[in-house]
Amino acid sequence: MAAAVPSESRLPADLLQEKAAVLGCRPEEQAFAVAMDTEDPLQGLREDFFIPKMKDLPPTDPTLVCADDDCVYLCGNSLGLQPKGVRKYLEQDLDYWARYGVFGHFEGARPWALCDEYVIEQSARIVGARPEEVACMNGLTVNLHLLLVSFYQPTAARHKILIEGKAFPSDHYAMESQIRFHGYDPATSLLLAEPRQGEQTLRTEDIVSLIEREGESIALIAFSGVQYYTGQLFDMERITQAGHNKGCVVGFDLAHAVGNAELHLHDWEVDFACWCTYKYMNSGAGGLAGAFVHEKHADRAGHRFVGWWGHQMNTRFRMDNKLELSPGVNGFRVSNPPPLLVSPLLASLDVFEKTTMAELRKKSVLLTGYLEFLIKKFYTKPENPADGEANAGEPNARPAGEPNAGEPNARPWVDIITPSDPAQRGCQLSLMFSVPITRVFTELERRGVVCDKREPNVLRIAPTPLYNSFCDVHRFVSLLGQSLEAAQS
Repeated sequence: MAAAVPSESRLPADLLQEKAAVLGCRPEEQAFAVAMDTEDPLQGLREDFFIPKMKDLPPTDPTLVCADDDCVYLCGNSLGLQPKGVRKYLEQDLDYWARYGVFGHFEGARPWALCDEYVIEQSARIVGARPEEVACMNGLTVNLHLLLVSFYQPTAARHKILIEGKAFPSDHYAMESQIRFHGYDPATSLLLAEPRQGEQTLRTEDIVSLIEREGESIALIAFSGVQYYTGQLFDMERITQAGHNKGCVVGFDLAHAVGNAELHLHDWEVDFACWCTYKYMNSGAGGLAGAFVHEKHADRAGHRFVGWWGHQMNTRFRMDNKLELSPGVNGFRVSNPPPLLVSPLLASLDVFEKTTMAELRKKSVLLTGYLEFLIKKFYTKPENPADGEANAGEPNARPAGEPNAGEPNARPWVDIITPSDPAQRGCQLSLMFSVPITRVFTELERRGVVCDKREPNVLRIAPTPLYNSFCDVHRFVSLLGQSLEAAQS
């Protein structure tokens, strides 16, 4: 089952322009953004989150903003906003601790010894899994290591791990350390999939071709679901199929995919996966992570690092040191769950329960498509960047702060390195600039825009459908114009 993208055969820009024609305005006008928000069935979900105010952000220049306005928060790919329900759940936990002491493990609305069970079913729906295939535990890289101990079993003939060339550093380090742990050398056992010369993203056909060519020597394929730097959404189903056809184990780091893209881990027959929950899942910094093991591995034997929480619940407290391992992913749990980390995740999942990933994805395609449309409308990279010329639209239609495109060599440009195909991206667009990126980033922050800069030269902009609006996107593009002008001067 492939991830569903609404109107896959039609680009978001076409849909947006058709909608603008119906509304009697142009997509670049603020009135269009207001109308889109008014008609958005998910707009009310924004009220379930705290949106930081301009005056509370340290980098904001008070001379450039209205202090009590909401900031333009486009950083859910780094840290999601706080759901308003978090405080209620945390206060309940603190109250149980104060009133019950140790009895809180088995008393109260959410006994601590069982608290992770309250987030399993909802988490499983979001990743397209069965509840018995999902556990919420630890941090992402801890879970990755626990899973690799079992799923990476190198032999002299089949010892390589395949990852993308610019994987997130923690993933890269984990793979290198696992290879060394087994007595192999990353120089010969870590296989990196790189884009073609002059390209920023990987082509699916090139990934599949690499697997077909090198598969006999690959023990494990461990890709991201969404590439953190470029924002590329990988075709996880095809990668899994290609790997299995060559006898490889296939797993994914879903840090930037969970809560962002539609996932069908069970149906795709992914072997294992892990994810953090503090980005699009809004569980707070360092929030409780998740893990998936397909049910076909429920009775998997072999190497594993175990702890007492992997012991079956019905005999766990006999304390006889005779391990009765829980089947599947629950056998990978090592320690009792932390209720103070479960509660923020539960509050976020309450918001997810008000909609579906299909509906969130439908909005996301249009929201990110709107961001792409406006950037291309006003700041398109010219075919010959040295010319400094491009079709920027009518000068009177540009957002405030954009230099006049008619001025020779005056207009800075933006290059979007994220794929234009909605099926190959999530919320995020990764941007490069014709002017120094640090200056652009600083000027955006001064104007109350929250995004993030990733070395060497990318700004990541992620309109998140749970709480971002079309007006957020319109405001961002207007402030981007001001920031580019300031950065260039």
